[in-house]
Amino acid sequence: MNPILTLADVTRVHGAGAAEVHALRGVTVTASQGELVAVMGPSGSGKSTLLNLAGGLDTPSTGDVVVDGTSLVRLSQSRRAALRRTSVGYVFQSFNLIPALTAAENVALPLELDGWKRGRARDAALVALDEVGLTSAADRYPDDMSGGQQQRVAIARAIVGQRRLILADEPTGALDTATGEEVLKLLRARVDAGAAGLLVTHDPRHAAWADRVVFLRDGLVVDESGRARGPEDLLDAEAAR
Repeated sequence: MNPILTLADVTRVHGAGAAEVHALRGVTVTASQGELVAVMGPSGSGKSTLLNLAGGLDTPSTGDVVVDGTSLVRLSQSRRAALRRTSVGYVFQSFNLIPALTAAENVALPLELDGWKRGRARDAALVALDEVGLTSAADRYPDDMSGGQQQRVAIARAIVGQRRLILADEPTGALDTATGEEVLKLLRARVDAGAAGLLVTHDPRHAAWADRVVFLRDGLVVDESGRARGPEDLLDAEAAR
């Protein structure tokens, strides 16, 4: 199966001279349709840089990033932004919802920015909210929701419009264990429905939901495993790094 996401031998260098920092050093990672790939590693290993490159929020110093057959490094900044709005969904630890907008308005916003009429965008938002079990909260504001509900709204925003690639950066970090598991179930279900997913996490229990686990250290892929049988397998693999 052709990958939806390919990072091909990418490097990312910040600064210059004595201040030069090599965040990534020749990293290759793929994620195919129906596949959830977890990225693990210590602080400073390059996880967030990898996610930013995958979503076109940053560009590599060398190498290529391809999303659904399109090379991001060959696109102008405006065309990269357009591709992000239509093909890439983001889920962040901090939710990143706009307090002044309702749940439905937050979910519909990327579509409206891409030129959808408001009514059509709201209809699509309601479908996405139904997928995450929050139709009844469509007209509530983020401050009137629990953390778990806010994260489900963020997931609805990430999947609205049938995004091909879902990027999640520690999406359960601000949630309790039970709520975090529910969020991971939603991500897993969306990937199983045909998207590709890249999940950055420090928790082996969460990485165990993935089909593959990529371990980063000092900007390098130091190991890549098949699907683990459980958190204990990932703890053993991480300890061996």
